[in-house]
Amino acid sequence: MITDDVKKFITDNWNNVVRYNPCDKDTLIGLPFPYTVPCISDTFQELYYWDTYFTNIGLLLSDKTEIAKNNVDNMIYLINKFGFMLNGSRTYYLFRSQPPFLSLMVRDIFEKTKDKDWLFACYTALKKDYDFWQNKRITPSGLNRYYGNLNKFSENAEHLCNRIKILLPNDEQEREKLGQSFYAGAESGWDFSSRFMPYAQNINPVCLNSLLFMLESNMAYFSDILSVNESKFWLDKMSSRKANIDKTMWDENVGRYCDYNFAENIKSHLVSTAMFYPLFAKIANREQAESTVKLLSKLEYDFGVASCENSQDILNLQWDFPNGWACQQYIVIVGLLNYGYKKDAVRLAEKYINVVNKNYKITNKLWEKYNVVTGDVSVTSEYETPPMLGWSAGVYLYCIKLIEEL
Repeated sequence: MITDDVKKFITDNWNNVVRYNPCDKDTLIGLPFPYTVPCISDTFQELYYWDTYFTNIGLLLSDKTEIAKNNVDNMIYLINKFGFMLNGSRTYYLFRSQPPFLSLMVRDIFEKTKDKDWLFACYTALKKDYDFWQNKRITPSGLNRYYGNLNKFSENAEHLCNRIKILLPNDEQEREKLGQSFYAGAESGWDFSSRFMPYAQNINPVCLNSLLFMLESNMAYFSDILSVNESKFWLDKMSSRKANIDKTMWDENVGRYCDYNFAENIKSHLVSTAMFYPLFAKIANREQAESTVKLLSKLEYDFGVASCENSQDILNLQWDFPNGWACQQYIVIVGLLNYGYKKDAVRLAEKYINVVNKNYKITNKLWEKYNVVTGDVSVTSEYETPPMLGWSAGVYLYCIKLIEEL
């Protein structure tokens, strides 16, 4: 059975994505514990931020709690050293972060270990990371954005402009503004997506603010466990953010949560998987969830959910239609389960298992992303699509478990 072959491949290769580099070397930042990298070889040979949340899901399902905990401990080390969690463990990531999933990872580990001393160390570091988002990534709307602590217009940014046919401005300030957009897009993890073009730094993303709501929720939970008497602070932050998200990002006319352009005071019209983050975070009420689920058909195809709808406005970037990423399948599936849409969740889980199985049968590998229309790896990419364990393996194992349990 091909599913058994894929599960064995994952189990046999977890150790092949573990690295241990305690000393700085060139651009690689030394880390005190062994950690996982997304790919067995070649590209992505460092610890990454949001990738690791989904990888850890697979590690925990494979009874590899120690390495999952090591991943978190390395992130705590980076926060204590640099004041925030970096995009990854390279010096060229010192100017940006990634989607803030760390509190979710901490909670997953704590629920396994019940180690309160460890949790307190994590809680202290998470407060520093929260301050980074609130001090460095806050906007006049009261919500947060992705950004980047550089304004330099890089050669990579120029290449992307040429690829998506954005006219390069002659004015130096305009070039810096456009360059900043690419750094903000990179921090989002969706590098790159039509939902953030042309100026990502002007967007309050629904995904980011949902994750920060979850961070505040988890911090309230940790505070109660640790008896540090700070839960009211976090609960007030949660309540304020939820009210602001509902006021600013919910669009009754289209029946979904939308990215908000605070510079122009407009909501995004592009339907993307980001609209499921408030379901993932349990921000939506029952009616909002129902309305969002009705729009699933705009994203769902034979082999899963696409990053965004098939629209004439998209720029054919790798986080656009028809690409489907493991992390997006997971967010949508969990969002559906949170509101009782088990049939839809199982259907999407089966589709992800099928697309992984289909390509494993041909290539004997798992891949970073898949074309959800054709079910192959002929996807749009800003770089060559790599074979990947990482989040592809983690989400695959989660989907298997989900179907077995339901």
